[in-house]
Amino acid sequence: AKTRLKGLPPAPGLRPSPPMLARSRLPAALPLRRLLSTKAIPPPKLFDYATVTSHIHVSDAISAVEAAFGALARGKVDVPFPMHIGIDETASAGPGDCHIKGGYVSGESTWTVKLACVSFYKNVADGLPPGGGIFVVMNAKNGAPLAVIQENRFLTDVRTGAAGGISVKYLTKPTDKTVGFIGTGAIAKSMARATAAVRPGFTGFAYGADAEMAQSFCDEMRAELGCEFTAVGSAEELCASAKVVFTQTPGSATVLERSMLQPGSTVIASGSDQPTKQELPVDLLANCKYVCDLVGQVSKVGELRSALAAGAMTEADVYAELGQVVNGDKPGREGDEIIVCDLTGTGAQDAAIGQVAWEKLSKL
Repeated sequence: AKTRLKGLPPAPGLRPSPPMLARSRLPAALPLRRLLSTKAIPPPKLFDYATVTSHIHVSDAISAVEAAFGALARGKVDVPFPMHIGIDETASAGPGDCHIKGGYVSGESTWTVKLACVSFYKNVADGLPPGGGIFVVMNAKNGAPLAVIQENRFLTDVRTGAAGGISVKYLTKPTDKTVGFIGTGAIAKSMARATAAVRPGFTGFAYGADAEMAQSFCDEMRAELGCEFTAVGSAEELCASAKVVFTQTPGSATVLERSMLQPGSTVIASGSDQPTKQELPVDLLANCKYVCDLVGQVSKVGELRSALAAGAMTEADVYAELGQVVNGDKPGREGDEIIVCDLTGTGAQDAAIGQVAWEKLSKL
């Protein structure tokens, strides 16, 4: 079980550690002299943002993240519930948010803790991005820190995009090659890159509140991926054009309606990762094949939370976790049903991309 204060119940949403991940204990007869190390642990390697972004790509992460989802569904990942630190606005700080996630995939040589800072919007006035972040990659054999990776949420976007690509692979038809993006920021770009890796040659559509930004997104993705991209004027127009719809917006207002979707559509939502966010209407969630990354997490901070609060769904209405579909325990796309995949981001993904990043960067 997870470490907690004696007498208190586990935090909500935590998945109990499987037996093979139980905390190890020192042998009772271990001599004291063997506990007093005479060797120093080497310092971790530091990799800056430029190095990370020039050597890690979404295509590097898809297979590792896919395997991590499968392991998560089999109970082979130790992943605690995310930690959130709110930085309130004062004369000397904020406003902003910090999310801390991490995990260990059984059998891997590393484990990872990720700290992602977002919504520091005052940074823009100083010419800085609205947040930052680091990955700390640890040696799973001896507990030593291997690397501190300054990624400023780049690796988070990469592993989120990888999850989107995996969702396309398992939850859509191979013939579904019209793909829409509601919200056209960094995560949308990562989703587009991952989609191109699993469904090359798709036709893209984009809609965002900022029309100029949406057009820029289309121009950049068209040049990079070699796919045709068109900016449209509304979410309704986008849904009428695309069988696969990605939503990645930061607000609390829903971005589409159930009636807008074509039969057989797949909606891959990644914007909701806090209790204040919601992208999809409750009637869509309650009348679809609902797949998610982790039930215990989406029920607290994902789209499912709003459906539970409205009494429209229970956790028993979840069709599957994505890892169950990856493992073949449940089928993905079966016909013309509407599928929603709710991605809140898990520590399993962070562990996977941390391992990928270490394996590539440590060889530089």
